[in-house]
Amino acid sequence: MTAVPDLAQLAINTIRTLSIDAVQKAQSGHPGLPLGAAPMAYALWQRHLAFDAVDPSWPDRDRFVLSAGHGSMLLYSLLHLYGFDVSLDDLKAFRQWKSKTPGHPESFETPGVEATTGPLGQGTANAVGMAIAERFLARLFNQPGHTVVDHYTYALVSDGDVMEGVAYEAASLAGHLGLGKLIYLYDANDVTLDGPASLILSEDVGARYAACGWQVLRVDDGDHDVAALDRAIAQAKADTARPSLIIVRTTIGYGSPKKAGTSAAHGAPLGADEVAATKKILGFDPDTTFAVAEDVLARAREVVERGRVRHAEWQQQFDRWAAENPQRHALFTRLAARALPDGWTTALPEFPPNPKGVSTRKASGEVINAIAPLLPELWGGSADLAESNNTTVEGEPSFVPPEFSTKVFPGDWYGRTLHFGIREHGMGTILNGIVLHGGTRPYGGTFLVFSDYMRPAVRLAALMGLPVIYVWTHDSIGLGEDGPTHQPVEHLSALRAIPGLDVVRPADANETVVAWRLALEHTDRPTALCLTRQNLPVFDRTEVAPVDGVAKGGYVLADASDGQPRVILIGTGSEVSVCLEARERLEAEGVPTRVVSMVCQEWFRAQDPAYRQGVLPPNVTARVSVEAAIAMSWHDLVGDAGECVSLEHYGASAPYQVLFEQFGFTPDRVVAAARASLSRAGAVKGSTTGN
Repeated sequence: MTAVPDLAQLAINTIRTLSIDAVQKAQSGHPGLPLGAAPMAYALWQRHLAFDAVDPSWPDRDRFVLSAGHGSMLLYSLLHLYGFDVSLDDLKAFRQWKSKTPGHPESFETPGVEATTGPLGQGTANAVGMAIAERFLARLFNQPGHTVVDHYTYALVSDGDVMEGVAYEAASLAGHLGLGKLIYLYDANDVTLDGPASLILSEDVGARYAACGWQVLRVDDGDHDVAALDRAIAQAKADTARPSLIIVRTTIGYGSPKKAGTSAAHGAPLGADEVAATKKILGFDPDTTFAVAEDVLARAREVVERGRVRHAEWQQQFDRWAAENPQRHALFTRLAARALPDGWTTALPEFPPNPKGVSTRKASGEVINAIAPLLPELWGGSADLAESNNTTVEGEPSFVPPEFSTKVFPGDWYGRTLHFGIREHGMGTILNGIVLHGGTRPYGGTFLVFSDYMRPAVRLAALMGLPVIYVWTHDSIGLGEDGPTHQPVEHLSALRAIPGLDVVRPADANETVVAWRLALEHTDRPTALCLTRQNLPVFDRTEVAPVDGVAKGGYVLADASDGQPRVILIGTGSEVSVCLEARERLEAEGVPTRVVSMVCQEWFRAQDPAYRQGVLPPNVTARVSVEAAIAMSWHDLVGDAGECVSLEHYGASAPYQVLFEQFGFTPDRVVAAARASLSRAGAVKGSTTGN
């Protein structure tokens, strides 16, 4: 065992005691990880991590992700000591209402927190996304003699993290891509909440990562050997051809006489007596809480000054680069602000009326390729379904190591086309990391039914307000012969249940164009584009309303002949054209009928009441929703008198035309539903509908 200088030991133990004090004061939290991982965190932050606490958003800072987010007090203690806007009072307010120190790290709450973590495995893949973004931005901006993008991404991961499937998905891709500026510090304490990790884990984790193409390093005494930790981090940084996993053997709850090394230290306060006993062992006064010695603070603030100097040196280099590369500088500034270039919308395609139609997935692909030359920040790909999702930017190389480049898939180290492989969950979480890094606008595609694999990442994107764009195609039974395993039924309603996610289902090619425009213009939330496999008619906009109505989420596509509808048909996606046919029949029967294209319920619900009631007048209670999915998300829009033409069971394998006929997504069925709603509206005359 290598001895640790006294001041370093005092700093490490300060991190430990701040953490257990905060957990004890809150009467909840996870003391075990901070006690065990403090030495590796100190070695990284004191000696390697590049940051500027005064300007936490410095673009070329190193990124640090606490994937083991349950150990959040470790991070908060570091942020306080190393000069971020996190005070001792903030530490004392751990897990309290409106504090800067919530139970798990939240990127939108606390300066210096790079990612919202806690659901295990997510931070590991976020870090992969950050490393991918760093490499891509280096291609965009670095020039001979000028390096303005050059930093590392670190993640502190736990036994629980590496067990999660998403962590393996991300590690596999990171190794394949050779992300040499990605480094994991693995807190291998061999304990989980339920007991020893040996209950559930016997594999050689290092061998698994080595098989994925990672450099694997080991520190056997992570409780004390700061010098070994320092050397391992330096060695990891030196290998720029491979990501690195540093396996650090630690003791969970280090210093706790009764709970160290056991699951009892994991997820509950140590207790007042045990905190006092632990402090004695660590050399602290058990009667003093939240103690920070002046020498420790001074040592940490040396790093603060180091960060300021490094940032200033970078700024000088950046200014020289900007003077010599004004166009790149303008691009850098625009991307940092998530702004779009002037006039970019002129490149958007416009589709002529076409009764034979265009699938909305194809229309989406044409949008991507039309705007890609004007938006170098737009990049992405698919979970091995690029030809089906239409997500490839034509003529752009793939983001792969050069040795994997082929004539079919030309690639380079910094390519614009991402290949995620059959790793949907990893894709979603990596996309979050790319956006968290800053500077680009990524998208990722798969079939809508496989959004289930991505849901934890989608939820976190919504929670963090990240403008990730999901291209989810094959959006209904309309995909046809692949059958019920691939036909989404419950997915639209399930996704609409995620607060902060915009679920968009355009009805034709031109609605798809506007949907893409809005997805890019919205910079504070993710967008799900749900697109068809089958062709849909392209509406003649001289006969129906202008497509700009999409921006309101729901709009009157075709109104009643006299402007006074007796019944309203509300459709999305492929079912809107069915509504238009049903309207013709109802109008021929003398029933004034309005058709509303409800492209995005979230956008519609965000409109003011006057607009919503103009589209869905409260006095028109005869309403029919038409969507080839379960009706869960429609009942408040159709009201008590309304009818839902929906699919409350799984699909089947057959051509899509047969499925629509057999399952009742036909003008006849919609007309019958309209009659039933008119009858019910008469029976409940005077009722109103919330919209």
